[in-house]
Amino acid sequence: MKNKNEILKEAAEHYYKFMKALGMNPDTNEHECDTPMRVAKSFVNDLCAGLFNEPPVIKSFPNNNGYDGMVFQGNIELNSLCQHHHLPFVGKAHVAYIPSTDGKVIGLSKLNRIVEHFARRPQVQENLTMEIHNYINDICEGNKGVAVMIEAGHMCACVRGIRHKSTMMTSKLSGGFLMEDKVREEFYNFVKSLN
Repeated sequence: MKNKNEILKEAAEHYYKFMKALGMNPDTNEHECDTPMRVAKSFVNDLCAGLFNEPPVIKSFPNNNGYDGMVFQGNIELNSLCQHHHLPFVGKAHVAYIPSTDGKVIGLSKLNRIVEHFARRPQVQENLTMEIHNYINDICEGNKGVAVMIEAGHMCACVRGIRHKSTMMTSKLSGGFLMEDKVREEFYNFVKSLN
């Protein structure tokens, strides 16, 4: 695989050609002369960083105290990129899992790291929801259920096409969140309490 400097250089060259094809003139416009490299850096270092970085290494711990309630982290900031139009979608994720008394638990901030990693790449929201769910499910061994809910506004719907502001919501539930009404209700009540 190419190193980041090679990727940046090649991406900037291609974006320069793209700008020229649109009738922009980065050669003479002082505000656009550095735009090709700025755009390349924003994609490589920020918008698509998840393509270039390894998934977070997350250590899980035995559930020594036998906690069997819900572990919930809500309003996790989410910034991603629509795979169809390469425009941002921005919102928040709410994630939860229920450890078994003999299963594994993880540090709370690790849930944020998981969301951040998978969001930082071209995505469709449905797949992002599944990827976060599956990663938590794998790391929290022996869990009794995982829940992920994402709510986001998509710039591709806001600035092009229909040009309406709206919120897309997706969720993926498993285990107790799917099978037990009380558990599912508790998760959604936690989400509601944040708004």
